[in-house]
Amino acid sequence: MLKLKRERMATTTTNANALLVAITLALLTCSPRCIYSAERRLLVGMTLVRNAPALGAFCLDGSLPAYHLHRGFGAGARNWLLQFEGGGWCNDIESCLERAKSRRGSTRYMTKWEVFSGILSNNASLNPDFYNWNRVKLRYCDGASFAGDAVFKNGTSLLYFRGQKIWEAIILDLLPKGLGQARKALLSGCSAGGLASFLHCNNFTKYLPSNASVKCLSDAGFFLDERDITSNHTMRYFVKDLVSLQGVEKNLDENCTASSLDFPELCFFPQYALKFITTPFFILNSAYDVYQFHHILVPSSADPHGHWNRCKLNPAACNPEQLNTLQEFRRDMIVAMGLFYKYSRRGGLFINSCFAHCQSESQDTWFSADSPRVHNKTIAEAVGDWYFSRRITKEIDCPYPCDTTCHNLIP
Repeated sequence: MLKLKRERMATTTTNANALLVAITLALLTCSPRCIYSAERRLLVGMTLVRNAPALGAFCLDGSLPAYHLHRGFGAGARNWLLQFEGGGWCNDIESCLERAKSRRGSTRYMTKWEVFSGILSNNASLNPDFYNWNRVKLRYCDGASFAGDAVFKNGTSLLYFRGQKIWEAIILDLLPKGLGQARKALLSGCSAGGLASFLHCNNFTKYLPSNASVKCLSDAGFFLDERDITSNHTMRYFVKDLVSLQGVEKNLDENCTASSLDFPELCFFPQYALKFITTPFFILNSAYDVYQFHHILVPSSADPHGHWNRCKLNPAACNPEQLNTLQEFRRDMIVAMGLFYKYSRRGGLFINSCFAHCQSESQDTWFSADSPRVHNKTIAEAVGDWYFSRRITKEIDCPYPCDTTCHNLIP
């Protein structure tokens, strides 16, 4: 009995030693970013814009707008990166009233601390070009990509469509905190926030010193004016209602709306607004953007019987006809960017073939050992090369399913 007990103890010790050796080897062979992944996340607290009411800047429910600021340091102390938060839109009273009761329409329901990762990380091994900049996340609570200016009252309900005022209030709050003396600046955003980058890019430049290097980046914000699978303009009608309800038209680019007099709301779409943006711009997008696939190309209204359900959940389950439809969508996106790709000398592109939506805020897709790549270049490397003019960056991936580096992030 004693002998058996000793043998068990010896086996346990051997297993423990083997486990210790395995862990040690893993740490020795792991890159610095692997070790950092186990460290504490960077959490940044919320700042409410106390002077916002003086500008009439309110979230949908009347609460104060907010942002999260993490200070830069060293050589990046006078550089600024502003990141618009995303989160869809509302285009009628019912959906906006619902939104006002959630984190998408009120700072009362938002998390008061935000994780800064990817392009917002403060770790040089995870975010090599922007880690030491002042990094700001602008919270999204208006439902119109920071572009509306209207109020709805009917005696019982009150909604503030004041995205444009929120944008102005946050900028004015940041200018005396150092933004007004910026040497370098990048206005960025994801999804509806990526669209906001298109809408506010030229305006952002006007707030900053004339000798500052100012550029803009849109991540998953190139929403197409595309017919759905039943040939209906589902997204165009959605945008028309949104622009009308939230008073967006007067805040769209005047040159664009003047050239689209019959349909000024089209200037909400980046493909029509892009040629009027004079500030250097970078477009980061998936050619098979999951949001656009699910809500623009194949909205539920266009597929009432769910023939596309399996394909939506797994591209490998798409039949040949569905795949052909997806390839046509990709072609339409690339065509919509054609003039920008060909003629923009200061513009950049990274169009991969991953089924994803938003790739700059997640560490896995922004910059890590197995991040998506086009021509062996990560998103972070492509954006950094473009911003600092190290080399021309206009990367367009081959069609699905050729890219083996993709992180297909399907909700």
